[in-house]
Amino acid sequence: MEKIIEQAFAVPFRYQVCFLEGIFDLTNPLLANFLDNGKKAKAFFVVDNGVSNAFPDLLKDIRDYADAYQDKFILSAEPLIVEGGEISKNDEATFKKIVDATSIFGIDRHSYIVGIGGGAVLDMVGFAAAISHRGIRHIRIPTTVLSQNDSGVGVKNGINAYGKKNYLGTFAPPFAVINDFNFLTTLDDRDWRSGISEAIKVALIKDIGFFEWLEKNATALANREMAPMQELIIKCAQMHMDHIAGKDPFETGSARPLDFGHWAAHKLEHLTQYQVRHGEAVAIGIALDSTYSYLKGMISKLDLMRIINLMKALGFGIYAHELSGKELLKGLEEFREHLGGELTITLLEYMGKGVEVHQMDSDLILQSIDQLKLFHQEKVVADS
Repeated sequence: MEKIIEQAFAVPFRYQVCFLEGIFDLTNPLLANFLDNGKKAKAFFVVDNGVSNAFPDLLKDIRDYADAYQDKFILSAEPLIVEGGEISKNDEATFKKIVDATSIFGIDRHSYIVGIGGGAVLDMVGFAAAISHRGIRHIRIPTTVLSQNDSGVGVKNGINAYGKKNYLGTFAPPFAVINDFNFLTTLDDRDWRSGISEAIKVALIKDIGFFEWLEKNATALANREMAPMQELIIKCAQMHMDHIAGKDPFETGSARPLDFGHWAAHKLEHLTQYQVRHGEAVAIGIALDSTYSYLKGMISKLDLMRIINLMKALGFGIYAHELSGKELLKGLEEFREHLGGELTITLLEYMGKGVEVHQMDSDLILQSIDQLKLFHQEKVVADS
């Protein structure tokens, strides 16, 4: 006997990304309203130590806020402080502390885990929330430019394993995302700049007008003016969410246009023991793939120099000595595995329009690296 029973159903996902200043202001009920499930829900806060160090009163502010809105939610335990940056994704013991807490403090599927921090910490906290009880509601409070405009507003969670970026992870949309611009005021220049690379990325593959806006506002952004940064974050977050709402939000296929520049970036991070930060590595990866696009005859020299000049105006490095040699090329194979078998790389069909390719010429990649080194040394003069 042979019989097949087929099941098909759709599950809608909806979440809000909010932008404000003063999330723990006692007169601002936004977060409390998200935490209000009508049953005085438990909330467990996980805080990036970089944020708690920069804002010494943050833990007190969380407690005071919980006291002010105790009719809506309660703290299940003292906030957990975790080390920020990529180390939070490299050390499995870190995310296990969160999983352990869900058992110790009775944090169930009607509770909330609130992550406050940069993109790496939010990735790790989201992963812990997604695998505990098969999914605990997770609220993200991103505190860096990169997490507010890109990683924090998406649906990916994960940690690093086996020397590979995001090898363990889930697709699990957050319950809500709350971007508080006040957290950006204490960022060092590297973290302020780092997230702008993701804006360059989406502009190059989706919106030439946005790229022109970045060129016009490069000096203001480099000078840490808040108004253009807020505009950049909101624009970039909207474009990121529009993409997620498209045909393949959980990336079941091999097309990853939002990973433009990322195959090299992920490998470069690993080769530098994560001394090069994600956004910095993405900037170099974008420069590399843009140069490759130029050498393939897809964009002009003038187009390429606009990209390089924008990055330099913003203060990005466009070369790292770890790019030299063939070790970087292993990143292509790792990226292919990450995609599920078929290599799909986004290059530039023209400025503002990405195009997918399924193979790359290793010799041309090495030529692109040599060209970046020359750009880095300012030995090349732009021409059209």
